[in-house]
This record gives sequence, structure tokens and C-alpha cells, in this order.
Amino acid sequence: MATGLDVTYPAGTRLFDEGGKADRFWLLRSGEVALDLYVPGRHPAPVVETLGPGQLLGWSWISPPYRWHLGARTVTAVEATQFPAAEVLGLCAADPRLGYALMRRFTEVVAERLQATRIRLLDLYAPYGSGPA
Repeated sequence: MATGLDVTYPAGTRLFDEGGKADRFWLLRSGEVALDLYVPGRHPAPVVETLGPGQLLGWSWISPPYRWHLGARTVTAVEATQFPAAEVLGLCAADPRLGYALMRRFTEVVAERLQATRIRLLDLYAPYGSGPA
């Protein structure tokens, strides 16, 4: 937590765009953030998940090419603790137990986000009643 910086954002703030440089992550303390997915020809981008207090925002900083896989904007005013990716990765390298614990937690976040994205995409694009027979 010593590397964290307390930040606040008003509603409607774009935190990052899909494909941008992923160099930080946040622990949300209050408010909501919508994760969205760029789909050509669709505006606004469909929301795949909404995050709230106690949730982690941002996992793309963990592995190369360090680019955001989704976009994010605040739905309401947000208070969060922001962490610099490079510094956290350095701490993980220096303390393998910390690194393992942190990577294990973020792996859970990645799995949750991928499942939420999959379900949302099925909702958006699958014809009603389609699927395996």
C-alpha cells in the first residue's frame, strides 16, 4: 500500500482506452467504473462489466505488451488508490512471496473479467435461442 496514491475522479472521466499503455492499476474505494469494449460501428462501446468499491481495476499491466484489453470510464464519482505498475512489479521481483500472492489475486480478476466479457458478448451478438443443440 506504500506505493499507492489516493485519487478521485468525477463521473464521466475516461480512465483508459483499449490498446493504450497499461502502466497502473487501482483499488476502488467508492463509486463505479464501467469497463467497455471497442466494437467497430458501435457507439457507445458496450459495457461488459461495472466495478465498485473493493474491486481491482486494471490487470493489463501484468504482462507484455502492457496494453489495456478493455476501456474504462467512471459512472459515478470515484475514490481509489492508484498503484504504479513498474514499482509494484519491482516489489514482486524483490519478494517472490508477495509476487505470488499478488499474481494469484490478479489471475482471479482476469478470469472474472474474461467470463463477464464472454457473457456480455453472447448477450449482444448471439441470436436468441442459438447455441449447441
